[in-house]
Amino acid sequence: MDDLTVSSPSPLRRLSVPTSGVAWLAVPCLIALPFVGISEYAIGIFTLGLFFAVYAMGWDLLFGYAGEPNFGATFLIGVGAYSAAMLNSNGIAPPWICILAGAAMSVAAGVLLALPALRLRGPYFGLVTLVAVLILRQLIILFSHQTGGEIGIAVPEVLALSPIANYEIALGCAIVSAGVFIIVARSPFGLILQAIGQDPLNAQAMGFSSVKYKLAAFCYSALFSGLAGALMTFYMGTASLNIFVDAAVGVQIIIAAIIGGRRTIIGPAIGGVFLIVLGEYMRPFGRLSELVVAVVALLVLLFLPNGLLGLVKLKRRAH
Repeated sequence: MDDLTVSSPSPLRRLSVPTSGVAWLAVPCLIALPFVGISEYAIGIFTLGLFFAVYAMGWDLLFGYAGEPNFGATFLIGVGAYSAAMLNSNGIAPPWICILAGAAMSVAAGVLLALPALRLRGPYFGLVTLVAVLILRQLIILFSHQTGGEIGIAVPEVLALSPIANYEIALGCAIVSAGVFIIVARSPFGLILQAIGQDPLNAQAMGFSSVKYKLAAFCYSALFSGLAGALMTFYMGTASLNIFVDAAVGVQIIIAAIIGGRRTIIGPAIGGVFLIVLGEYMRPFGRLSELVVAVVALLVLLFLPNGLLGLVKLKRRAH
Protein backbone atom coordinates (compact mmCIF):
# COMPACT_ATOMS: atom_id res chain seq x y z
CA MET A 1 0.00 0.00 0.00
CA ASP A 2 1.80 3.07 -1.20
CA ASP A 3 -1.08 5.52 -1.24
CA LEU A 4 -4.49 5.95 0.25
CA THR A 5 -6.88 7.76 -2.03
CA VAL A 6 -10.51 8.72 -2.05
CA SER A 7 -12.20 7.70 -5.28
CA SER A 8 -15.29 9.85 -5.03
CA PRO A 9 -15.62 12.58 -7.65
CA SER A 10 -14.58 15.52 -5.54
CA PRO A 11 -11.53 17.63 -4.69
CA LEU A 12 -10.50 14.73 -2.44
CA ARG A 13 -10.00 12.45 -5.43
CA ARG A 14 -6.50 13.62 -6.29
CA LEU A 15 -5.21 13.67 -2.74
CA SER A 16 -3.03 10.94 -1.32
CA VAL A 17 -1.23 10.21 1.88
CA PRO A 18 2.39 9.23 1.22
CA THR A 19 3.74 6.19 3.01
CA SER A 20 7.19 4.67 2.96
CA GLY A 21 9.04 1.52 3.94
CA VAL A 22 11.59 3.89 5.46
CA ALA A 23 9.50 3.90 8.64
CA TRP A 24 9.60 0.11 8.93
CA LEU A 25 13.37 0.18 8.53
CA ALA A 26 13.96 3.12 10.86
CA VAL A 27 12.12 1.78 13.93
CA PRO A 28 14.21 -1.40 14.50
CA CYS A 29 17.39 0.55 13.74
CA LEU A 30 16.50 3.18 16.34
CA ILE A 31 15.60 0.51 18.91
CA ALA A 32 18.95 -1.22 18.38
CA LEU A 33 20.97 2.03 18.31
CA PRO A 34 22.00 2.17 22.02
CA PHE A 35 23.26 -1.42 21.88
CA VAL A 36 25.70 -1.11 18.97
CA GLY A 37 28.54 0.38 21.00
CA ILE A 38 27.97 4.11 20.55
CA SER A 39 28.92 6.45 23.39
CA GLU A 40 26.52 7.76 26.03
CA TYR A 41 27.12 11.24 24.63
CA ALA A 42 25.91 10.13 21.20
CA ILE A 43 22.86 8.47 22.77
CA GLY A 44 22.07 11.80 24.43
CA ILE A 45 22.22 13.62 21.09
CA PHE A 46 19.85 11.13 19.49
CA THR A 47 17.54 11.49 22.49
CA LEU A 48 17.26 15.22 21.83
CA GLY A 49 16.81 14.48 18.13
CA LEU A 50 13.82 12.24 18.87
CA PHE A 51 12.10 14.97 20.89
CA PHE A 52 12.76 17.36 18.02
CA ALA A 53 11.28 14.78 15.64
CA VAL A 54 7.97 14.96 17.54
CA TYR A 55 7.94 18.76 17.26
CA ALA A 56 8.54 18.55 13.50
CA MET A 57 5.80 15.95 12.98
CA GLY A 58 3.33 18.11 14.89
CA TRP A 59 4.22 21.08 12.72
CA ASP A 60 3.83 19.00 9.56
CA LEU A 61 0.30 17.93 10.46
CA LEU A 62 -0.79 21.53 10.86
CA PHE A 63 0.99 23.06 7.87
CA GLY A 64 1.63 20.12 5.55
CA TYR A 65 -1.94 18.86 5.72
CA ALA A 66 -4.10 21.73 7.00
CA GLY A 67 -2.12 24.38 5.14
CA GLU A 68 -1.82 26.71 8.14
CA PRO A 69 1.64 28.35 8.49
CA ASN A 70 2.43 27.86 12.16
CA PHE A 71 5.38 30.08 13.11
CA GLY A 72 4.76 29.57 16.82
CA ALA A 73 5.47 25.89 17.38
CA THR A 74 7.46 26.77 20.49
CA PHE A 75 4.37 28.32 22.07
CA LEU A 76 2.81 24.86 22.40
CA ILE A 77 6.12 23.28 23.39
CA GLY A 78 6.84 26.00 25.93
CA VAL A 79 3.43 25.77 27.61
CA GLY A 80 3.87 22.02 28.08
CA ALA A 81 7.45 22.34 29.31
CA TYR A 82 6.87 25.17 31.76
CA SER A 83 3.60 23.74 33.10
CA ALA A 84 5.33 20.45 33.94
CA ALA A 85 8.39 22.19 35.39
CA MET A 86 6.39 24.55 37.62
CA LEU A 87 4.25 21.73 39.01
CA ASN A 88 7.26 19.57 39.83
CA SER A 89 9.51 22.34 41.15
CA ASN A 90 6.80 23.30 43.65
CA GLY A 91 6.35 19.71 44.78
CA ILE A 92 2.74 19.57 43.58
CA ALA A 93 2.96 16.34 41.58
CA PRO A 94 5.40 13.58 40.56
CA PRO A 95 7.01 13.68 37.10
CA TRP A 96 4.53 11.56 35.13
CA ILE A 97 1.54 13.51 36.45
CA CYS A 98 3.37 16.74 35.59
CA ILE A 99 4.04 15.47 32.07
CA LEU A 100 0.39 14.61 31.45
CA ALA A 101 -0.66 17.95 32.93
CA GLY A 102 1.83 19.73 30.67
CA ALA A 103 0.36 18.03 27.59
CA ALA A 104 -3.17 18.94 28.71
CA MET A 105 -2.19 22.56 29.33
CA SER A 106 -0.64 22.73 25.87
CA VAL A 107 -3.91 21.56 24.30
CA ALA A 108 -5.91 24.07 26.36
CA ALA A 109 -3.59 26.92 25.41
CA GLY A 110 -3.66 25.79 21.79
CA VAL A 111 -7.46 25.87 21.67
CA LEU A 112 -7.55 29.34 23.23
CA LEU A 113 -5.08 30.54 20.62
CA ALA A 114 -6.49 28.74 17.59
CA LEU A 115 -10.21 29.44 18.02
CA PRO A 116 -9.93 33.15 17.17
CA ALA A 117 -6.82 32.83 14.98
CA LEU A 118 -8.26 30.23 12.59
CA ARG A 119 -11.02 32.62 11.60
CA LEU A 120 -8.43 34.97 10.10
CA ARG A 121 -7.53 34.84 6.41
CA GLY A 122 -4.21 34.83 4.62
CA PRO A 123 -0.95 34.92 6.60
CA TYR A 124 -2.55 36.27 9.76
CA PHE A 125 -2.77 32.89 11.48
CA GLY A 126 1.00 32.48 11.20
CA LEU A 127 1.55 35.99 12.54
CA VAL A 128 -0.75 35.31 15.50
CA THR A 129 1.19 32.15 16.41
CA LEU A 130 4.47 34.04 16.19
CA VAL A 131 3.16 36.82 18.44
CA ALA A 132 1.95 34.14 20.88
CA VAL A 133 5.57 32.99 21.32
CA LEU A 134 6.69 36.56 22.06
CA ILE A 135 3.86 37.03 24.58
CA LEU A 136 4.71 33.76 26.32
CA ARG A 137 8.36 34.80 26.57
CA GLN A 138 7.41 38.12 28.13
CA LEU A 139 5.03 36.46 30.60
CA ILE A 140 7.77 34.07 31.68
CA ILE A 141 10.15 36.99 32.23
CA LEU A 142 7.48 39.11 33.93
CA PHE A 143 6.60 36.38 36.44
CA SER A 144 10.19 35.35 37.00
CA HIS A 145 9.65 34.62 40.69
CA GLN A 146 7.54 31.60 39.61
CA THR A 147 9.11 30.77 36.24
CA GLY A 148 12.77 31.53 36.84
CA GLY A 149 12.73 34.21 34.14
CA GLU A 150 15.58 34.12 31.65
CA ILE A 151 17.57 31.71 33.82
CA GLY A 152 14.89 29.04 33.72
CA ILE A 153 13.28 26.76 36.25
CA ALA A 154 14.95 23.54 37.43
CA VAL A 155 13.04 20.33 38.14
CA PRO A 156 14.16 18.38 41.23
CA GLU A 157 13.18 14.96 39.84
CA VAL A 158 14.11 13.00 36.74
CA LEU A 159 12.42 10.23 34.79
CA ALA A 160 15.52 8.05 34.55
CA LEU A 161 19.21 8.25 35.34
CA SER A 162 20.33 5.87 32.61
CA PRO A 163 21.02 7.44 29.18
CA ILE A 164 19.56 4.34 27.53
CA ALA A 165 16.37 4.58 29.59
CA ASN A 166 15.97 8.25 28.67
CA TYR A 167 16.56 7.36 25.03
CA GLU A 168 13.88 4.66 25.16
CA ILE A 169 11.40 7.12 26.70
CA ALA A 170 12.07 9.61 23.90
CA LEU A 171 11.87 6.87 21.27
CA GLY A 172 8.57 5.65 22.71
CA CYS A 173 7.19 9.19 22.56
CA ALA A 174 8.33 9.56 18.94
CA ILE A 175 6.90 6.19 17.84
CA VAL A 176 3.53 6.79 19.51
CA SER A 177 3.36 10.32 18.08
CA ALA A 178 4.26 9.11 14.59
CA GLY A 179 1.71 6.31 14.80
CA VAL A 180 -1.10 8.65 15.81
CA PHE A 181 -0.17 11.26 13.22
CA ILE A 182 0.00 8.65 10.44
CA ILE A 183 -3.36 7.17 11.43
CA VAL A 184 -4.89 10.62 11.47
CA ALA A 185 -3.34 11.52 8.11
CA ARG A 186 -4.58 8.31 6.44
CA SER A 187 -8.07 8.56 7.87
CA PRO A 188 -10.97 10.30 6.11
CA PHE A 189 -10.32 13.16 8.54
CA GLY A 190 -6.80 13.51 7.16
CA LEU A 191 -7.94 13.51 3.56
CA ILE A 192 -10.55 16.14 4.28
CA LEU A 193 -7.87 18.13 6.07
CA GLN A 194 -5.71 17.98 2.93
CA ALA A 195 -8.65 19.12 0.81
CA ILE A 196 -9.23 22.06 3.13
CA GLY A 197 -5.54 22.95 3.04
CA GLN A 198 -5.33 22.81 -0.75
CA ASP A 199 -8.69 24.28 -1.72
CA PRO A 200 -10.59 25.68 1.28
CA LEU A 201 -13.37 27.23 -0.82
CA ASN A 202 -14.32 23.98 -2.55
CA ALA A 203 -14.06 22.06 0.71
CA GLN A 204 -16.33 24.61 2.36
CA ALA A 205 -18.80 24.25 -0.52
CA MET A 206 -18.84 20.49 0.09
CA GLY A 207 -19.97 21.14 3.66
CA PHE A 208 -16.68 20.69 5.52
CA SER A 209 -16.01 23.21 8.29
CA SER A 210 -12.43 24.40 7.87
CA VAL A 211 -12.30 25.84 11.39
CA LYS A 212 -13.46 22.58 12.97
CA TYR A 213 -10.98 20.37 11.10
CA LYS A 214 -8.07 22.76 11.50
CA LEU A 215 -8.82 23.16 15.20
CA ALA A 216 -8.74 19.37 15.61
CA ALA A 217 -5.39 19.23 13.79
CA PHE A 218 -4.09 22.01 16.05
CA CYS A 219 -5.15 19.99 19.10
CA TYR A 220 -3.30 16.89 17.88
CA SER A 221 -0.21 19.00 17.27
CA ALA A 222 -0.53 20.69 20.67
CA LEU A 223 -0.99 17.39 22.53
CA PHE A 224 2.18 15.75 21.29
CA SER A 225 4.24 18.95 21.18
CA GLY A 226 3.33 19.63 24.82
CA LEU A 227 3.97 16.00 25.77
CA ALA A 228 7.42 16.00 24.15
CA GLY A 229 8.21 19.40 25.68
CA ALA A 230 7.30 18.15 29.17
CA LEU A 231 9.31 14.95 28.72
CA MET A 232 12.29 16.92 27.44
CA THR A 233 12.09 19.16 30.52
CA PHE A 234 12.70 16.19 32.81
CA TYR A 235 15.43 14.92 30.50
CA MET A 236 17.22 18.28 30.47
CA GLY A 237 16.50 18.93 34.15
CA THR A 238 15.28 22.46 33.43
CA ALA A 239 12.83 24.53 31.41
CA SER A 240 14.39 27.65 29.93
CA LEU A 241 13.51 30.21 27.28
CA ASN A 242 16.37 29.41 24.92
CA ILE A 243 15.43 25.73 24.81
CA PHE A 244 11.64 25.81 24.70
CA VAL A 245 10.32 29.31 23.94
CA ASP A 246 12.44 30.78 21.20
CA ALA A 247 11.50 31.87 17.67
CA ALA A 248 14.85 30.51 16.42
CA VAL A 249 13.92 27.03 17.68
CA GLY A 250 10.62 27.37 15.83
CA VAL A 251 12.51 28.12 12.63
CA GLN A 252 14.62 24.99 13.17
CA ILE A 253 11.45 22.92 13.46
CA ILE A 254 10.22 24.30 10.14
CA ILE A 255 13.60 23.61 8.50
CA ALA A 256 13.53 20.03 9.84
CA ALA A 257 10.12 19.42 8.28
CA ILE A 258 11.24 20.93 4.96
CA ILE A 259 14.44 18.89 4.83
CA GLY A 260 12.66 15.63 5.67
CA GLY A 261 9.68 16.15 3.41
CA ARG A 262 6.51 18.06 4.08
CA ARG A 263 3.21 16.17 4.22
CA THR A 264 4.86 12.81 4.96
CA ILE A 265 4.93 12.75 8.80
CA ILE A 266 7.94 10.40 8.77
CA GLY A 267 10.01 12.85 6.70
CA PRO A 268 9.88 15.65 9.31
CA ALA A 269 10.80 13.11 11.99
CA ILE A 270 13.88 12.11 10.02
CA GLY A 271 14.62 15.78 9.39
CA GLY A 272 14.36 16.54 13.12
CA VAL A 273 16.89 13.88 14.10
CA PHE A 274 19.16 14.81 11.18
CA LEU A 275 19.15 18.49 12.11
CA ILE A 276 20.07 17.89 15.76
CA VAL A 277 22.82 15.41 14.87
CA LEU A 278 24.20 17.72 12.15
CA GLY A 279 24.14 20.72 14.49
CA GLU A 280 26.04 18.81 17.17
CA TYR A 281 28.57 17.44 14.68
CA MET A 282 29.29 20.97 13.46
CA ARG A 283 29.31 22.61 16.88
CA PRO A 284 33.13 23.07 16.80
CA PHE A 285 32.66 25.35 13.76
CA GLY A 286 30.57 27.83 15.75
CA ARG A 287 28.34 30.12 13.67
CA LEU A 288 29.37 28.30 10.51
CA SER A 289 27.10 25.43 11.56
CA GLU A 290 24.04 27.70 11.38
CA LEU A 291 25.08 28.82 7.90
CA VAL A 292 25.45 25.22 6.71
CA VAL A 293 22.00 24.28 8.04
CA ALA A 294 20.46 27.33 6.35
CA VAL A 295 22.17 26.53 3.02
CA VAL A 296 21.03 22.90 3.19
CA ALA A 297 17.44 24.03 3.83
CA LEU A 298 17.64 26.50 0.92
CA LEU A 299 18.98 23.86 -1.49
CA VAL A 300 16.25 21.43 -0.48
CA LEU A 301 13.61 24.11 -1.00
CA LEU A 302 14.97 24.98 -4.46
CA PHE A 303 15.77 21.54 -5.84
CA LEU A 304 13.87 19.05 -3.63
CA PRO A 305 10.56 20.71 -2.74
CA ASN A 306 9.24 17.37 -1.45
CA GLY A 307 12.26 16.87 0.82
CA LEU A 308 14.58 13.91 1.21
CA LEU A 309 11.78 11.41 1.74
CA GLY A 310 10.01 12.72 -1.33
CA LEU A 311 13.17 12.08 -3.35
CA VAL A 312 13.29 8.47 -2.11
CA LYS A 313 9.66 7.95 -3.17
CA LEU A 314 10.28 9.41 -6.62
CA LYS A 315 13.23 7.11 -7.18
CA ARG A 316 11.22 4.12 -6.02
CA ARG A 317 8.37 4.91 -8.41
CA ALA A 318 10.85 5.47 -11.26
CA HIS A 319 11.95 1.86 -10.90
